[in-house]
Amino acid sequence: MPPLLTFVARLSDGLPLVANTAPDFSQGVTQDHKNQAKDILRGLGGTASSSAKMSIDTTNNLVFHYLVRDSLCYLALTERTYPKRLAFLYLEEIADAFLESLANDHGDPGWRDAISTTARPYAFIKFDLVIQRRRRDFVDPTSRQNTTKLNEDLADIQSIMRKNIDEVLNRGEKLEHVSNISNNLVAESKKFKWGAKKLSWQAMLNQYGPIAAAGVFVVFVLYMKFFW
Repeated sequence: MPPLLTFVARLSDGLPLVANTAPDFSQGVTQDHKNQAKDILRGLGGTASSSAKMSIDTTNNLVFHYLVRDSLCYLALTERTYPKRLAFLYLEEIADAFLESLANDHGDPGWRDAISTTARPYAFIKFDLVIQRRRRDFVDPTSRQNTTKLNEDLADIQSIMRKNIDEVLNRGEKLEHVSNISNNLVAESKKFKWGAKKLSWQAMLNQYGPIAAAGVFVVFVLYMKFFW
């Protein structure tokens, strides 16, 4: 079977730019898988430590594979028996074709502005046709064309990290929790800084206030004695 789901998304916030489902092979793909794909993409946003490539085991003997390139994330869902190397070759071809399409439409580096300023999900849905054509090339992993691709590919897939979907999504929740704690600490730090300044002024008033008041009193007495 070919890749069952394909997403291209903006890395910074996980905004899906285009998505594609293989209609004739997606019986085992549920809405839960689609939600997991979106959660994975959102979880990658803003995490500098994210791996450039990863495989993520999920339910129904399916696996997510993602590739990060040029501030974009390319994600595909395949059967667990689908060759891992071929899945990443598919993502590489999708990435090449998508970047070529962007450069043709918006120029280089104009396409980067087009991506960064897009606010509407699936704004590049016309690229779906390209994904459909590429996906057909990867239906049969044992075809001569794909066998040649596998033999010519020299990428080291053994070093690509593999995780479970629960581990990845929990990691996203932990990162969000850490982010919330960090924001709270910043807010508390600002409050503490203002409180410290306030205490400093109060300390100065307590220290020098009586002296200043005594000085004003002496000046007032002298004025009343000599000038009144």
